[in-house]
Amino acid sequence: MMKKWAAGAGMAIMLLGGPLLQPTAADASAVKVENVAHRGASGYAPENTIAAFDKAVEMKADYIEIDVQQSKDGELVIIHDTTVDRTTDGSGKVKDLTYDELSRLDAGSWKGEEFTGEKIPTFDEILDRYRGKTGILIELKAPELYPGIEEKVAEELQERNMDKPQNEKIIVQSFNFDSMKKMDALLPKVPIGVLTSSILHTTDTALNEFSTYADYFNPNYGIVSKDLVANVHEKGMKIQSWTVRTQETADFLLEMGVDGIITDYPDYVDPRK
Repeated sequence: MMKKWAAGAGMAIMLLGGPLLQPTAADASAVKVENVAHRGASGYAPENTIAAFDKAVEMKADYIEIDVQQSKDGELVIIHDTTVDRTTDGSGKVKDLTYDELSRLDAGSWKGEEFTGEKIPTFDEILDRYRGKTGILIELKAPELYPGIEEKVAEELQERNMDKPQNEKIIVQSFNFDSMKKMDALLPKVPIGVLTSSILHTTDTALNEFSTYADYFNPNYGIVSKDLVANVHEKGMKIQSWTVRTQETADFLLEMGVDGIITDYPDYVDPRK
């Protein structure tokens, strides 16, 4: 994995090649930037639903980003908030509702009548539907609420041979760094990402620590700079930034030289054209 050797390799490259190896603004548009559909193409369809994920595939996103939580009876489900109130016609905490209760909720009509009847998907449903069609960026949402969720996610991936990066495009990320250390131990061949919106996590000390188990440092775009991107790369990690909801933000991140852009609108991010 990148984190096992790239930090040293990155330093060696810097010593050998110096600034001549760094991409310039002129060729930034030629650099492949991963287009990550945030909760699916959630600008156009209800987030974290099949409609949003299908739309992302239709729009040729490189990855769909999903949020994994767990029902009261242990089913892994795809929903962002720790309550169902905002994105369904129900109420209550995800962890307090059984899968049967969650499966009966309407997760689409809030976005538009045409999405009435969209359901909260399960994790295995997403893996089976999209494997081989697009990459999957798996976010463990509030894993501290769900003891053992890391093992369950790992098992689902291993059962499908999706724990080997040469077979499937899979990344696992979270704001919970301890959870990601655990995922790295469980799935040593799967790239790990750490999420943050804090500038405190951009110091050399913090980045060096992340690089011992993470392959991706994924910050809010508000703390992204060219210096940060260069420093993350120097530590042997890649950087994907979130959440893009305007063309101006997408253009800014492309100029900064990030490796991936996590966006509600995949059509805002297409440097390949």
